[in-house]
Amino acid sequence: AQSVTQPDIHITVSKGTSLELRCNYSYGTMATPYLFWYVQSPGQGDTLVQGIKGFEGEFKRSQSSFNLRKPSVHWSDAAEYFCAVGATVPGSAGELNTNCLC
Repeated sequence: AQSVTQPDIHITVSKGTSLELRCNYSYGTMATPYLFWYVQSPGQGDTLVQGIKGFEGEFKRSQSSFNLRKPSVHWSDAAEYFCAVGATVPGSAGELNTNCLC
C-alpha cells in the first residue's frame, strides 16, 4: 500500500521569499515509487507540476521525501498543492501527460 503525508497544512509566505512544500511517502513493496505534485489554482482543475514557474522537486529516497521548492514566490503561486505517489507514471494507461515532475 502506498500513501503520502503533507505535514504542513497551510503555509503563508511573503512575495519574493522562498517556499518549500514537504511530502513524505511510503510505498510498501513497490519496487519504484512514482511521485508527483499537483497544483489546483483557484477556480481551475488539477494540473501536474513540471518544474514550471520556477518550481523544482527534491527526491530523497533515504528520507522517503519528495519536497517541492521555489526560491522566490509570486502572488500567482497561491494555490492548493497535492503530493501523490503511484505505481505507474501518468500516461502509461493510455493518456499522454508531459507535465510530470518525477
